[in-house]
Amino acid sequence: MKRSRINDIIRQSDAFIRSFGYTLPPFAYLSPEALKAGDHAEIKRRRMGWDITDYGQGRYDEMGLFLFTTRNGLNEDLGQKSAMLYAEKIMISKQDQLSPMHRHDLKVEDIINRGGATLVIELFAADAEKGIDRSADVTVMVDGNWRTLPAGGHLKLAPGESVTLLPQHWHAFWGEGGDVLIGEVSTVNDDLNDNIFEMEIGRFSNIEEDEAPLHLLVSDYDTQL
Repeated sequence: MKRSRINDIIRQSDAFIRSFGYTLPPFAYLSPEALKAGDHAEIKRRRMGWDITDYGQGRYDEMGLFLFTTRNGLNEDLGQKSAMLYAEKIMISKQDQLSPMHRHDLKVEDIINRGGATLVIELFAADAEKGIDRSADVTVMVDGNWRTLPAGGHLKLAPGESVTLLPQHWHAFWGEGGDVLIGEVSTVNDDLNDNIFEMEIGRFSNIEEDEAPLHLLVSDYDTQL
């Protein structure tokens, strides 16, 4: 993706988020220079901030996702009784924009439709080898109630509705009828190691630097901070 396109997506996404009365934390608006100069080691360490991905495929409108991680714990703290064992994200899934089929080894997550159109989630159970079971029903918790769908079933969440996804749940999602503001509340988030995709794709975008970044992405931290 071109950096200019990423900058435009940041501006548009910030406006979309604000239209629902949600405001990102102050560190979201730090310039790259301010983020480099200040004492922001924990933001980098916990990989909090902007995240815009086309999964390395160069087709953001068809397959991509906007994310902003507002808070995040650390993997090394998992298992402790008193630690930050959770993460929170705000995301935007545009109309018919696919977030491709994947699962996690560790993360348990609630996916919440915070507003906009309908969020469609395609679901499969994992088989004994943790691959996709294309014949078994899949059972998930939707706002405190168990729901069972056939393999590949489409769970549709209206604004305000949510689903809890466990590591054995393969899932893909997109907006239906318009763009969707999505909340994610989960255990510690590790996008470097805990995304298992069905397709041979990357988690982050390959960036063409055609202009200066408006704000750094989490994928910029290792090279620019």
